[in-house]
Amino acid sequence: MAETTWSDEHLVAAARGGDVQSIAALVSDAHPHVQRFARSLCATPEDAEDAAQEALIVLYRKIGTLRATGALVSWMFRIIRNECIRRARFMKRSLPPFTETTVVPSAEDEVFERLEAARVADAIAALPADQRQVLIMRDVQGLSGRTVADRLGLSTAAMKSRLHRARTAVQRTLSDPAPGDLDAAV
Repeated sequence: MAETTWSDEHLVAAARGGDVQSIAALVSDAHPHVQRFARSLCATPEDAEDAAQEALIVLYRKIGTLRATGALVSWMFRIIRNECIRRARFMKRSLPPFTETTVVPSAEDEVFERLEAARVADAIAALPADQRQVLIMRDVQGLSGRTVADRLGLSTAAMKSRLHRARTAVQRTLSDPAPGDLDAAV
């Protein structure tokens, strides 16, 4: 039997017709070509491998939808190109924007943040136990209102009422000038 290339029209036609051996041969023969093209387009070797795999999966699943047997190579390369572009866009969206002037908080800013966190903790600690418990479960632990109400044996309305009173008390405490705050006294 004569040697066939991975894009041989007879092999592609048989694969399009559903011949399982032809599909397997086509996928196997296309693999090195697909990988080489993916490595030339994708940003990372991992993305290239994933794009090549995706292209081979599409080839396996959708070879029957290929309209012209001679279009296999361009079809496969278009799939790889689109997959590499999709991966690059995803990577771009997942990276934080680069700025040349990355702001590093000063030691003074860190001290102020810790002082503010201490004020919030003190305001929560000053709440009555029932309000503090609801506030911590709901806002700190992130539990749902229904879960908080169930765990405390309260109705949802009672839990919401306690939570509202707790939040209001904390806001009121935090809006008052901090002890020793010179700017608020002036």
